[in-house]
Amino acid sequence: MLRASAICESSGVPSASLVSEGFASQALAVNRGLGLNLPIAIVPGHPGAQSAEELKNNILESTVNEVIHNLTKTLAATEEENEPEERDIVFRGGFAAVNQYFLDQEWSDGLPIVPPTKEGIDEFLRFTDRKSEEVIGQILPDNRLASVWSVAVNGLMAGCRPEYMPILIALVEAMLDPAYGVEHSGNTPGGETLIILNGPIIKTLGFNYTQGVIRDGFQANTSIGRFWRLYLRNVAGFILHKNDKATFGNTWRVVLAENEDVLNQINWPPTSAEMGFSRGENTVTIARYTGGNLICSVSGSTPEELLPYLADAVVRQISWQLMFTVGMGNGTLRPLILLSPILAQTIARGGWSKQDVKQYLFEHARVPAWQFERQLRDWNQKPIWNLTKEAQEGSISTIYSVSEDPNRLVPLVGDADNYMIAVCGDEMRTNAYVFAHNGVLGYSVGKKIQLPDSWLAKLKQK
Repeated sequence: MLRASAICESSGVPSASLVSEGFASQALAVNRGLGLNLPIAIVPGHPGAQSAEELKNNILESTVNEVIHNLTKTLAATEEENEPEERDIVFRGGFAAVNQYFLDQEWSDGLPIVPPTKEGIDEFLRFTDRKSEEVIGQILPDNRLASVWSVAVNGLMAGCRPEYMPILIALVEAMLDPAYGVEHSGNTPGGETLIILNGPIIKTLGFNYTQGVIRDGFQANTSIGRFWRLYLRNVAGFILHKNDKATFGNTWRVVLAENEDVLNQINWPPTSAEMGFSRGENTVTIARYTGGNLICSVSGSTPEELLPYLADAVVRQISWQLMFTVGMGNGTLRPLILLSPILAQTIARGGWSKQDVKQYLFEHARVPAWQFERQLRDWNQKPIWNLTKEAQEGSISTIYSVSEDPNRLVPLVGDADNYMIAVCGDEMRTNAYVFAHNGVLGYSVGKKIQLPDSWLAKLKQK
């Protein structure tokens, strides 16, 4: 709304953006990020928890008066915030004092940070051929410039090793990809990004990809996961109680490295191949998930015995996210299923490819049409919910209108390729995991990791 208001105001058209009371602080933060002082009018309470009569009275008694004021009065100028330049020395002191200062400035996630000294930053810069002042892009919502220098600073603060720098740069490139939608990182569902790593760099830098994967305990997996959240805070500008409006947050996620030994053994493509890359390339894939659920003790010796349990678990994990399949973010729901190696090996031994598994989930992870529509109409309160009508009008796939029967089973996603499958974890456990995707508000994006010249030589110098 504020971005639309900015366009109007820049064209000389007065505006007043209606903002729900709970989003007032976020609106002010967006204002600062846009470098403007856009007028807002507060809607008391939350529209979704009010009757039509209550909402009408609140708007007439309060909001309308603010709208009239905004359209007829000149707003007072806001004070500009002066931030330090990239290479400014912001503090001198010991470890405890530096950490307290960074906490006070809201530059820390609450855990101790590694003080970003000039010497430490220079060591990170040795592991990239890009100039420290190079700007990777301008990042929302605060519209700061994401530079190579800022990547090194936040990587050091997060506890990363200098040789992780190529991965960190690739991650910021992914963060800046418009398809991912970094501006949605502070939305109310509180989804958190999972980083999937592929390529020889997994073993070169010592990532965990077997037992206990995505649990903290390995420096590479853990510190790079923390870097992601620090960069969102310090450069993008997402800070709780300001413009990060997560109702229930997910903490930052430890990097997931795929088990490519098993993938090669069973001839399944890695996640990176699904993002358009070749086997053997070092890549990162990111997507935002609102949560997940363990599928424990998946029993069976054939694909036909194993997959019904997986399909059932996928159905149980996905509910309100269906709005990303049709309507809002049409076709952007990409659930992620993690398979332990022994499950993937058992399925492959039965002659099934990864694509076969996706097709099975597409055909069997389904719900009655009336249930799909009720989720959108009654619970999500979305204007697009009649599957038959929308399919007939060409807005969604015709697979949603094969009959008029309200009990017909319809898929959770519009295409089998919308499912993502990764292989990792304990090699002798028959467990799986389902992540519920946040759709267009954190769409799946992949980037290649660009290694510097003399990469191996630099590693040997460590």
